[in-house]
Amino acid sequence: MTSGRPHRWAIRTLLLVLLLSTSPSVMALELDQLIRHIDQLWRGDTSQATMTMAVRTARYERTLTMEAWSRGKDYSLVIIREPIKDRGIATLKVEANIWNYLPKINRVTKVPSSMMSGSWMGSHFTNDDLVRESTYQDDYDASISFQGERDGQPVYELTFIPRPDAAVVWGKVVMLIEQTSLAPRQARYYDEEGELIRTMTMDQISLIDGRSIPMRLRLKPEDKPDESTVIVYHDIRFGIPLEASFFSLQTLKRGRR
Repeated sequence: MTSGRPHRWAIRTLLLVLLLSTSPSVMALELDQLIRHIDQLWRGDTSQATMTMAVRTARYERTLTMEAWSRGKDYSLVIIREPIKDRGIATLKVEANIWNYLPKINRVTKVPSSMMSGSWMGSHFTNDDLVRESTYQDDYDASISFQGERDGQPVYELTFIPRPDAAVVWGKVVMLIEQTSLAPRQARYYDEEGELIRTMTMDQISLIDGRSIPMRLRLKPEDKPDESTVIVYHDIRFGIPLEASFFSLQTLKRGRR
């Protein structure tokens, strides 16, 4: 006659594993890790990137080539390299301060917080998108609103609601993240009334420094479906030596070169 003890031990172990894998503390840890991962994905501790931005509106089309540097979440610098007529236009962020530089008139202007939702260089991206002033970890309360398969792909759906004291642009952000690679694939942005304002899709995933990074970001406004802005990363490096002193008004005006 076979003893029932091993069978009962196996059942108790399975129940314990299931309990731990779905307990609130484990889910909270998983959510915190996801949020930190998204906030860090394109900038790391330090980063340097080259990219193009193609803007298509009802009135014009234009393409810009840009170079960008970042150090943590407090420091970033973006400089336009092409076309020639826009060369040297730059945006600098140092902690809570943001400046723009226009080389043609040799003028530096500080960007007020009320302008963070404004368009950057006529694109559909905002000043906030460009320098990533807000972060999901600091400015939003998040929840995993869905976990399972969408279109045959296992995904996490994260819903971000701004904290009461957060100075952010959006009333809600809903993001889809691949479970296998942890690469974000879509983000939907809503206003405070709950109306969908724009959708960003992300593809062309590349594995860089062990992280799966979407190299193409396509942003479409919901009220102008024929318009879009597409950013394509050509190169991005992490962990490069960058001191905080690099992010200065002198570097902004000098154009790094």
